Amino acid sequence: MAEQKNLGYSDTPLIPGTQWHVHDGNRPQPPVVQPGTASTPDSPGQPPSDAVILFDGSDLSKWESAKGGDAGWSVENGVMQVVPKTGDIQTKERFGDCQLHLEWAAPAEVKGESQGRGNSGVFMMGRYEIQVLDCYQNPTYPDGTTGAIYGQHPPLVNACRKPGEWQTYDIMWEAPQWDGDQLKKPARVTVLLNGVVLHHAIEPQGPTGHRNVSSYEKPHDPTGPLRLQDHGDLVRYRNIWYRPLKGYDQG
Repeated sequence: MAEQKNLGYSDTPLIPGTQWHVHDGNRPQPPVVQPGTASTPDSPGQPPSDAVILFDGSDLSKWESAKGGDAGWSVENGVMQVVPKTGDIQTKERFGDCQLHLEWAAPAEVKGESQGRGNSGVFMMGRYEIQVLDCYQNPTYPDGTTGAIYGQHPPLVNACRKPGEWQTYDIMWEAPQWDGDQLKKPARVTVLLNGVVLHHAIEPQGPTGHRNVSSYEKPHDPTGPLRLQDHGDLVRYRNIWYRPLKGYDQG
């Protein structure tokens, strides 16, 4: 057996709040993850090696209707599409802290304006909406524009591509935490649209509402489904996956 090389030091000060010395060679090594590949307009990329695949373009076996029963949306050519009036769909899997990746496209044929144009939504844990909307040259109320934490925080910028083009959300999500009935830590989220930061470590004010002020009225489960909204428009989705986020030194 080869002799283990000295990878660090044990005579340096302890890093505050940890059991590890500065440059400690015995500290757990970060797990190795094979990076994914970038998507193109014609093809979704490959996810990282540790990603949990929620939609790979083949079927909706990992999804269900938010009202119960089978998911009613269509799947064709590697893409899922809203079927109006079938209702929202959500993952069967429940999860909390995560890195989420999904790609969406508003209809190429422009119909309507403001909230009536390419409307859908991404609900983290089934409760907290990040707005999906065609806001390319389509103004609406700012806290309802593309990438808004709906009804709460407008995005920092409008980074929309043209109608019909694929757009990418990369979302870093931290679930809220409670101590009994008391909120210990609110949710926190960072959102990128097409590689541009829309929100950075912003705290939602509570689960999403409509025409009301959101709040953390009562505790909910520490995990929840990813829910996609049927708002009556033919919005498409592809390449949906997430990675659970763990703390440092957890391997």
